[in-house]
Amino acid sequence: MRYAYQYRLRLAKSQIAKVEKWLDMLRHQYNYLLADRFNWFEQNRCPINSCPLVCHLPDLRNNPDYFSQKKTLPQLKKDRPWYSYIHAHVLQDCVKRVDLAFKRFLKGDSNGKKSGRPRFKSKNRYKSFTFPSLSKNPINGNILTLPKFGKVKMIYHRPIPEGFKIKTATITRKADGYYVTLSIQDDSVPEVIPVDSVENPIGIDMGLKSFLVKSDGSEVPIPQYYRKAQKRLKKIQKVVSRSKKGSNNRKKAVSKLGKAHQRVADTRKDVHFKTAKGLLNM
Repeated sequence: MRYAYQYRLRLAKSQIAKVEKWLDMLRHQYNYLLADRFNWFEQNRCPINSCPLVCHLPDLRNNPDYFSQKKTLPQLKKDRPWYSYIHAHVLQDCVKRVDLAFKRFLKGDSNGKKSGRPRFKSKNRYKSFTFPSLSKNPINGNILTLPKFGKVKMIYHRPIPEGFKIKTATITRKADGYYVTLSIQDDSVPEVIPVDSVENPIGIDMGLKSFLVKSDGSEVPIPQYYRKAQKRLKKIQKVVSRSKKGSNNRKKAVSKLGKAHQRVADTRKDVHFKTAKGLLNM
């Protein structure tokens, strides 16, 4: 069984600057690798299914895949030494993100559903990076040790269950601060609990008038946090629209708008978790 636990980070100013620097460098590398994929895609495609007897055929390149682009990382560190400050696995995860985005664009996901053309990431669109591997015991109290980044302080409000191992750590920038998401796994815990072991089964029906209706007839109403916050969101959005692009006032208004939306998302998530917990305790 695999879970994801999220904790808020308490970073010093120097650590915030380091996170932003890593995000900026990884974003540039992501855009460079994505541009390399698009160059191959444009050079090796043909809009017609036939050509004259005499025509010029360009030299075809090999398809840049995950492994070929990962091999370019050592040369990247030689050409741009500042990339050597980033952990090698974090850079490899950046290559993996490009590979996943481009594969979904060309081939689709496991269900065959294709995604749109991958975007080049601006500063506000590249918000996270992942450590695919950590040390054996990276948490000591409320201190998390990240390879080649150092020790970071977090609000350790939810302890890791006994027997679970921390597989990955993802640092994410949100409107109200920085968070770390720990992916934990324990192979001894089954993915699906057998039906025979369930003592008090209950059925639920998700609806539009009510959030859900239980099999015993009781209902859970829709909190409508977004509806209640629409007036405030509209007011802040109006300030953003009327402010000059690139000005400090616009940046402050955008930050305020992001925090307002973040609050709505957090309250929604809180209701979802509490409702699920209530169903399990029945």
